[in-house]
Amino acid sequence: MALGNNSHQLLSKIATNDKHGENSPYFDGWKAYDSNPFHPTKNPQGVIQMGLAENQLCFDMIQEWIRNNPKASICTAEGVNQFKYIANFQDYHGLPEFRNAVANFMSKVRGGRVRFDPDRILMSGGATGANELIMFCLADAGDAFLVPSPYYPAFVRDLCWRTRAQLIPVECHSSNNFKITREALEESYRKAK
Repeated sequence: MALGNNSHQLLSKIATNDKHGENSPYFDGWKAYDSNPFHPTKNPQGVIQMGLAENQLCFDMIQEWIRNNPKASICTAEGVNQFKYIANFQDYHGLPEFRNAVANFMSKVRGGRVRFDPDRILMSGGATGANELIMFCLADAGDAFLVPSPYYPAFVRDLCWRTRAQLIPVECHSSNNFKITREALEESYRKAK
């Protein structure tokens, strides 16, 4: 991916390393809490999760408030007991139920001819975060992408700031309705090299 790099590796070193965030003492504590959560009367010997900025001990009070103030909450009466599963720390990949629904929807849109694996779907909190995540997966620092211009001016910030990747404009012109031409691609590639 890097300019001048003869490697044909498709994903970045970040995307292919085995240093997943769950391989840490932080997640050891989280897993211990998950399997044996503290409760003042039902499990006083359980684990208290203190490595996360969440108050896991007030769900009953919040649920009661939601029941008493239904117009002030986005939770439905049927969903009030489930809100804690979306109100706090989420799986890095997105809610499993949502990823399953997206996979099923995408399959349905394709007429059932294609099956999408929800474990290979990653949800993001917006286009900027998704674009940056894609850049981290596809590029190592110093790698470059040819991008047709004009393009969204914040791409330089959104895609390059933390990833340290580079964007190389491919000049497109109004005279041909901004079509990408082979000549423009070759010229940008030559300049990039």
